[in-house]
Order: sequence, then C-alpha cells, then structure tokens
Amino acid sequence: MTSVPGVGSSASSSSGSGLTGNDLSDVDLDEFLGLLITELQNQDPLNPMDNAQMLTQISQIREIGSTNQLTETLTSLAIGQELSMASGMIGKTVSALDVNADEVEGVVDRVSVQTDSEDPNIRKVSVHIGDSIVDIKNIREIVDN
Repeated sequence: MTSVPGVGSSASSSSGSGLTGNDLSDVDLDEFLGLLITELQNQDPLNPMDNAQMLTQISQIREIGSTNQLTETLTSLAIGQELSMASGMIGKTVSALDVNADEVEGVVDRVSVQTDSEDPNIRKVSVHIGDSIVDIKNIREIVDN
C-alpha cells in the first residue's frame, strides 16, 4: 500500500511537503500526526505496521512535542532576559544605532515591547532615548552614571 516517506520508512526520497529521509526537524506536531494517521489509514490490513515501528513513531511524536515546548520556553526566557536588561538601562547613558540606523547617544528614559503584527509570539524589546527608539540588540556601549 501507500507509505509516507520520512515517517514509516528510511527512504531518503523527497515528498511533496519537502521532507527528506527521516529528517523531522521542520515538521510540527500537527503535521506529524497527520502523516501518521494517513499512514495508518493506508496500510495493508494483511501486513500492518509492526509494534516496533508504531512505538518508534509515538516516541518521535513525543520528541517533537518536547522540542516545541522547549523552544517556546527558551524564547520566553530570552524575551524576559532582554526586558530585564533593558529595564536595567533606564537612567544610564548609552551609545547605539536607532531604528533609522542613526547614531544615538543619551539617557535611556523608558523601555517598550512591540509585538509582530504577523506573528504575535514574536516580540522585540526596545529602549527609548528621547525621541529615538533603539532595538536592544543595537546598543553599542553602556556608560554607568
């Protein structure tokens, strides 16, 4: 019957979704479950998938879920750390490039967090120096007052 490359076999051919071999790094949990269900629906009833293959695929589902959760946790941690760093700069003199790539030097008076309009999970921490907005990653020097 039909086999889904990269999930139930060790083939290294490319499928329509861009998967190659057993590389599941770009597959999210929903896509993987869809592939697994499709494979189970299309398997030969006289020659079903053996238990070892099923356990392997279930462990891969858990691994993908754990990896996704870890990625989300690390992203939240990084945003929290950037926000903490930025708030620690309030009242300090910094040298940086603003959002217009202009050199700015002055005292940080506030911090803001902008959310991406396309993906609300993506956030950017910025500091404000007067009327200039500076991405936290563009700060070159911090002078302790």
